[in-house]
Amino acid sequence: MTKKIVVTGIGATSPIGGTAPESWAALLAGKSGGRSLAYDWVEQYTLPVTFAAEAEVRPDTVLERQESKRLDPSAQLALVSAREAWADAGSPEVAPERLGVDYATGIGGLWTLLNGWDTLREKGPRRVLPMTVPMLMPNAAAAAISMDINARAFARTDVSACASSTESISNAYDHLQQGLADVIVAGGTESVIHPFTIAAFAGMQALSKRNDDPATASRPYDISRDGFVMGEGAATLVLETEEHALARGARIYAEIAGGGVTSDSYHITAPDPEGWGAARAVHAALAQAGATPDEVQHINAHATSTPVGDIAEYKALLSVFGDRVHGIPLSATKAATGHLLGGTGALEAIFTILALRDRVAPPTINITEQDPEIPLSVSGTAQALPEGPLLAISNSFGFGGHNSVLAIRSV
Repeated sequence: MTKKIVVTGIGATSPIGGTAPESWAALLAGKSGGRSLAYDWVEQYTLPVTFAAEAEVRPDTVLERQESKRLDPSAQLALVSAREAWADAGSPEVAPERLGVDYATGIGGLWTLLNGWDTLREKGPRRVLPMTVPMLMPNAAAAAISMDINARAFARTDVSACASSTESISNAYDHLQQGLADVIVAGGTESVIHPFTIAAFAGMQALSKRNDDPATASRPYDISRDGFVMGEGAATLVLETEEHALARGARIYAEIAGGGVTSDSYHITAPDPEGWGAARAVHAALAQAGATPDEVQHINAHATSTPVGDIAEYKALLSVFGDRVHGIPLSATKAATGHLLGGTGALEAIFTILALRDRVAPPTINITEQDPEIPLSVSGTAQALPEGPLLAISNSFGFGGHNSVLAIRSV
């Protein structure tokens, strides 16, 4: 028998806010997280891209000093957002063996890895920190969260590039359906705004080069879009069965109705240009939700602001929804937040949940001239969603051909 899986807690630390409510309010207000980088290394390495969307609140200003010292910035961000989500869920009393963690990252502890390499070269092996390995490993965030809340059912890590945290939520849905836990903390994190990473992404022509105007550089669907803006942050959801949530009197935000995960098997970085893999992921999520495309009333698109990616996603949506897609209120929230890579799907799942709660599709900022080849229903101001039960999808696609989609219902 299929169980209802619901969201009872949310937390986020993003480029536009230090908490989930702050990020949501900033998104509705049309705030941009794109900012020039004020570090010596920008000029030292003559980087072709001099801006990004850093987390608005540094996690080491929130955590205790001893905690921060033992965690890479990516795990710091994860712990900050997880604690917010856990408190938001009412810090539920759950038997440790029935409490799990499904957490994601696209890259992991990059700062620790590269700083450790610098230390080795400059000061020798004796100066490499003993905590280097546990700080750089991709599962560090999941481990830190599991120890913080005493989760003993499992602590799993999803690494599927920019689809990672949507996949972690989809996997949490499956694990709850399978009865492996009663409550699962799921989400994702990323902190890779480093000169090496900027140089690498810029070298493959993935990043916007609008150094003179960082706030408007992320412009999904605009005719002049030229790449994504690297973002930073983490987002966390507390998921549980509806039965468990009702039994403890929890507030319920929304229902995770289904998830779809597919692979393009096309190219290591480029999406299938026709969007077939992405379309199959949408169909899979809706099938698991017991829904049809005609029921979807809101879309949070992956929409990274790359010339190729935005077109491919449009073709995927067109194949699923037909001409109806042109009238579905759609939000491309990376216009405001930049691209958080492994953390982006969880943040956008939270935005989708709050869109259903407040019955409003958040604005897609920075479109000055919409690409005529992508005639989707996007707006620079918020769009009202209809009364009655609502169903939305949230899309995430990543390098390697990873496609993950969530179907989310209002309550």
